[in-house]
Amino acid sequence: MERIVERIALEAEKNIASLAQEKSWQIPEKLKQPQVQLPPNEMDEDFAVVLFPYIKPLGMSPEDLGQVLGEQLKTSLPAIESYQTVRGFLNLKLSAAYWNEALEWLLKHPKAGFEAPGSRSTVLMEYPSPNTNKPLHLGHLRNIFLGSSLASILEAKGHTVVRTNLFNDRGTNISKSMAAYLESKEKLSPQEANIKGDALVGAYYVEYNRQWKEETEALMAKGLSKEEAQKQAPIAQKVDELTIAWEKGDSEVRSLWQKMNDWFYQGVNQTFEALDLKFDKVYFESDVYNLGRETVQEGLKKGVFFEKEDGSVWIDLTDIGLDEKLVLRSNGTTVYMTQDIALAYQKQQDFDFERAIYVVGNEQDYHFKVLFEILKRLGLKASDQLFHLSYGMVELPTGKMKSREGTVVDADDLIETVTDIAREKASVQGRLNQLNEVEQQQIWSAIGLGALRYFILRVDPKKRMVFNPKESIDFQGNTGPFIQYMHARCCSVLRNASTSGLEFLNSSLSGHYSPDAAEWKLVRLLSRFPEILSAAARNYSPSEMANYAYQLASAYSSFYHDHPILRAEDTEARDYRLALTKVVADHLAKTLSLLCIEAPEQM
Repeated sequence: MERIVERIALEAEKNIASLAQEKSWQIPEKLKQPQVQLPPNEMDEDFAVVLFPYIKPLGMSPEDLGQVLGEQLKTSLPAIESYQTVRGFLNLKLSAAYWNEALEWLLKHPKAGFEAPGSRSTVLMEYPSPNTNKPLHLGHLRNIFLGSSLASILEAKGHTVVRTNLFNDRGTNISKSMAAYLESKEKLSPQEANIKGDALVGAYYVEYNRQWKEETEALMAKGLSKEEAQKQAPIAQKVDELTIAWEKGDSEVRSLWQKMNDWFYQGVNQTFEALDLKFDKVYFESDVYNLGRETVQEGLKKGVFFEKEDGSVWIDLTDIGLDEKLVLRSNGTTVYMTQDIALAYQKQQDFDFERAIYVVGNEQDYHFKVLFEILKRLGLKASDQLFHLSYGMVELPTGKMKSREGTVVDADDLIETVTDIAREKASVQGRLNQLNEVEQQQIWSAIGLGALRYFILRVDPKKRMVFNPKESIDFQGNTGPFIQYMHARCCSVLRNASTSGLEFLNSSLSGHYSPDAAEWKLVRLLSRFPEILSAAARNYSPSEMANYAYQLASAYSSFYHDHPILRAEDTEARDYRLALTKVVADHLAKTLSLLCIEAPEQM
């Protein structure tokens, strides 16, 4: 079925062009196809053609232009039943027959809006790129949820998506955890401490900062300035020693580094498994940080970089409003920027991508402006198709989180918390009592994780947000569990219909049944799925899919409350409403799937 919006726009374009020719008006390119919008929900009409740009050039009043254009559209598109002009908008109402045909078409085309796998470009995505000195926390979860969902959305639009992760596994931060471990009396392993490996490494990191602060204050009490005290604190000097020794390949330091990183990987992989997170390729900073030297040397030859008297290498970006940026220290060691330059070339070699998306918090906005400009000047093949999916910080109702002070919310603890809240609410309501314990646990987990994912994904990535675990689990309002529950309710209606032997899927919907406003508004909303999916992919914004899911669930909830289905007044109404329920269930399931959220059939 050709999308009605496109047909209205094309017919309106043709008719306005004819009027313009009569008035000898040359239509600007940007105005050749009129805008077709959805009117406010409280209005009965289905679509609105924007008339404002054409009124003055055509020398017509809004009412006259609306009358002429409305009659022409009604003649050329039989689906249009009536029209009216209101404040510069030509509002169009479609016939019941059209909505019946639209619903029947949706039933037969469950993949509408999706494109063939591999039919479009290869997109490389990097996320969540954690440091190996602490477990994943709430901020990492926003990164993971955004990356995972956007990858699914782009795949739905036909892109081949390569999911990559970079472990930042070397440098000062991991040296801090190592220093605290060496200073500790027990030197506990994860087994001895009876905690996950990533949590133990993080605990050592917190201990380092506690001890560093204590030693700094002691030195300041002896008369040193704060800056001097911070540098001279014994544990800080230990970190410097470990970092230098690692760079030189000291066997003992490398052995300890490998042991503590292994602890981290064992722990973080359990979290990845709980989140069903998989990657096509995993990179390690320790493998690529030296590769940048070769790229810098090539850039020097091309004149992209320049060398200062002390031997350090820089790039001058002041011509575009940025600063000079160091890419190689005077002692020959690399910086993060050098590593990212080299890694971009490595990824290009590995996957020959046509577009790359970096999912990283907005505190790195400047870094990526510089990185992309450097890669452009170096001539990276896809340098004009690099995108930083920048997202705002996540806070708790109690305020900001601080890794150094151990006040972050670990991802594992948060997942457990939302699952426990889901279990408590489901137990009170008794909705899952008929299921065995394993089945109940699966649904609790789906509800808890769904609540967590949805609460974060519903917010535009650019915005800061406050996450409230209890609020996220509410079965009413703009939450994941509400949407999941509406899907489960649809499935329950369909199961009951099947048990009753109703063959509504084989019935024609093109009869004489006239859907009311709630029903055709549902069909109209269902018809918008391809448009919403395209917008979410184009804008790199899973929040558009999340908000669509809520709109659809809310619309079905209102419909369900006011319309009997299995006990409808006649068979045509029953079959129409069952078909509507089936399409809503399918659309909720696939929208949740694009958000990487499960859609339980029972709740």
